[in-house]
Amino acid sequence: MAMTVHVDVVSAEESIFAGLAEVVVVPGEMGELGIYPRHTALMTRIKPGSVRLKLPEQEEEVLIYVSGGMLEVQPSVVTILADTAIRGADLDEARALEAKQAAEEAIRNHASDVDYAQAQAELAEAIAQLHAIQQLRRQVGH
Repeated sequence: MAMTVHVDVVSAEESIFAGLAEVVVVPGEMGELGIYPRHTALMTRIKPGSVRLKLPEQEEEVLIYVSGGMLEVQPSVVTILADTAIRGADLDEARALEAKQAAEEAIRNHASDVDYAQAQAELAEAIAQLHAIQQLRRQVGH
């Protein structure tokens, strides 16, 4: 039996995942973090992207889109506190494309720095969602 670590992925709305994983890959602020059981303690911010979980005795990874938040790693527990978290299968490509186009339009026609910063954040989230959808498709062979 492979070594595992307990993982909790929660958002403001709900608990998205609670269970054991062999490996957790998280989009950290400075790059992807690969977390294995008995990882050293760590706390960092995460950026929009895909959390990938390799579950015991399961071929396919579980994908969860997160829009940002915090990651806490303890030797036997990984906690992801996401601003927004969506299961990979629940991502809506049409909505993400629409959000991306709206954000790009807002950037082109920015009226103030506040609007521009918000549009950049929304664009980053939409791109991260589309990337998560692409990863999910590659995984299932579509």
